[in-house]
Amino acid sequence: MPSPAPQPAADAARPPLIELDRASVTRGQVRVLHELSLRIDQGQHTAILGANGCGKSTLIKLITRELYPLARSSGPPPVQVLGQARWQVDRLRSQLGIVTGDFGAHLADMHALTAEDAVLSGLFASFVVPPFREVTDDMRRRAAEALERAHALPLRHRLYAELSTGEARRVLIARALVNRPQALLLDEPGTGLDLVARGHLLAMLRSLARQGVTLVLVTHHIEEIVPEIERVILLEKGRVLADGPRARTLTGELLSQAFGGPVRVWQEHDPHGHAHYLAAGG
Repeated sequence: MPSPAPQPAADAARPPLIELDRASVTRGQVRVLHELSLRIDQGQHTAILGANGCGKSTLIKLITRELYPLARSSGPPPVQVLGQARWQVDRLRSQLGIVTGDFGAHLADMHALTAEDAVLSGLFASFVVPPFREVTDDMRRRAAEALERAHALPLRHRLYAELSTGEARRVLIARALVNRPQALLLDEPGTGLDLVARGHLLAMLRSLARQGVTLVLVTHHIEEIVPEIERVILLEKGRVLADGPRARTLTGELLSQAFGGPVRVWQEHDPHGHAHYLAAGG
């Protein structure tokens, strides 16, 4: 039986894409990350999986700098992105594209915005194209290229606010891709999608992985972990419960612990022999 597509080799000479060293975060009076340590190298497709409330959203907000870890007096920085302890998300966009539902909510409020406008705005690290900036032919070519890579080119002239959830998600991914990043950080990309739209999303993620874009997928849906993603990090209550290959981490025992109830896991193979993991409660 054919094995999944080979995992891109991590380059030890390059700084890690994301590195947390005993990072702790408190929200209100509750500690949501407990000295969390993990390292994701460039070129290493990774899924971060866990139940609601396990700390996935907090981890995303550390990367987007909406939250900051608790300070400490010594030791390495608790959070680094591409080797930097201090960074601006907009300046990293050619290396790390970030796709979250928060971005989509901002874009949907701009009722005259087309899908192409939404993608072009990614070039300016804004939710609109600044009125004093010229949109060149090269920029429009890049937007078209990004929309095509995200399987969204036919949506180019549609109003963003009128797109379905699945269509809007593909445009958001195109917005991140317009800067030709080396990696994508995707926060729950399948939320709200129907079965067909989710199938299109997964096909697109597999295509991007084969094109060399490193995927870091944050999700609680096991079926979103496409065969190209070999490493899975399981979070439980702000800590790493398990970290390793899919076959070792996606087990009924570990998932039952992570999700706080009985979980049954099985595999299905596509016509190419690639294993897809599925799970159900009970």
